[in-house]
Amino acid sequence: MENKLALITGASGGIGEAFGHVLAAEGYGLVLVARRDQELHRVKGVIAAKNEVPVHVMALDLNESGATEALAAELAERNLVPNVVINSAGFGLIGHSVELSREEQLAMIDLNVRVLTDLTLRYLPSMIAGKSGGVINVASVAGFMPGPMMAVYFATKNYVLSFGDALASELKGTGVTITTLCPSTVKTAFQARSGQNERSSMFSAFDVARQGWAGFKINRRVVIPGFFNQIVAYGLRATPRRIALPFIKQVMGRRRAT
Repeated sequence: MENKLALITGASGGIGEAFGHVLAAEGYGLVLVARRDQELHRVKGVIAAKNEVPVHVMALDLNESGATEALAAELAERNLVPNVVINSAGFGLIGHSVELSREEQLAMIDLNVRVLTDLTLRYLPSMIAGKSGGVINVASVAGFMPGPMMAVYFATKNYVLSFGDALASELKGTGVTITTLCPSTVKTAFQARSGQNERSSMFSAFDVARQGWAGFKINRRVVIPGFFNQIVAYGLRATPRRIALPFIKQVMGRRRAT
């Protein structure tokens, strides 16, 4: 690819930061976006010290009104056109939906769904014109099932998975790849933000990013890191809801921080 530039949201930590390192090692210039300016510059410094690639940072709260338009305008002003977009920004909340903040749950839908959809559709036309590149959307194994105790979060990830599947079908033969990355629990700041107990995980954020990128490069539609997680995801999707719902509710209840 002549234009090797990746736009990564949620890049100040976790899977987003890990993707920055993985792509920079392959010669990609980066546009890193997140709310926390200090953490973004930390990530930029570490990546730039190891890789001779341009790294641009944009401290931006994508949940704010007009944020995606402001991001696009800034990229256009700098003549930066990403041919890879990685939508890693997102958050979850655990608990009974009627007891959680309605405003925060709506903000979750905005970030996990609206912003991801906006950035995907905003940059797909240039990728299709160039017959290369694509989008990695970070979903979750939660996208394969309903999620009592995290009802809105699971629903947003169901959307991301469905959206990615449909786009992958629509874009077949265009040279553009759509990959939906569906990790299970990964040790990041997500657990604390969502109100979950800290849990050991089979994969680190770097493991997940490496597998997601490897799957993207071979045009994988869905990547689920870990064979056990694949069994769980597809197994629960096939399980009748009357059986799956009580089981998932029990599991998620145990994960809730007390």
